[in-house]
Amino acid sequence: MTRIFYDTEFLEDGRTIDLISIGMVRESDGAELYLVNRDMPVRKIRKHPWLMKNVVPGLPRPHGDRRNHMPQSWLFDYCDPLVKHRDRIAAEVRRFITDTSDPQLWAWYGAYDHVALAQLFGRMIDLPTGIPMWTNDLRQEAERLGNPQLPEQSAGVHNALADARHNLVRARFLDQLATA
Repeated sequence: MTRIFYDTEFLEDGRTIDLISIGMVRESDGAELYLVNRDMPVRKIRKHPWLMKNVVPGLPRPHGDRRNHMPQSWLFDYCDPLVKHRDRIAAEVRRFITDTSDPQLWAWYGAYDHVALAQLFGRMIDLPTGIPMWTNDLRQEAERLGNPQLPEQSAGVHNALADARHNLVRARFLDQLATA
């Protein structure tokens, strides 16, 4: 098994989960993927104080001359190469996972992350061959091991890639506890 640690940022309203961004880290070679959804529901996100405070600041921002030409109401830099349409994100996520030998997905409180990932492809039964139908949960593994004090994330909390990287740190810490 090759573990892929991931995280998503999303808007959820109790009925739907709208992807904002996804970050993935493959343990075997350290390969990373970070993408921001160009098709995210910007108007709804602007009305969500928690997302505006915690998630939006970590999205790609305009730099240099472009900053002067962008309206203040924009949440992120649409021109950044990390910002892609949903179908492009789905293709790149699919490639990242299926290019992994015997992939195993891991996330922290991963239920909604798995739904956000699966919905890139439609319904759960539409998941492409080679993409696991479940995500292993690091939070459950921590509970199984006695709920130890885990390493703190020093920066980038609620940035999908920074969180995915920290999930790898958590997993390695938990691995050491499990073998001690």
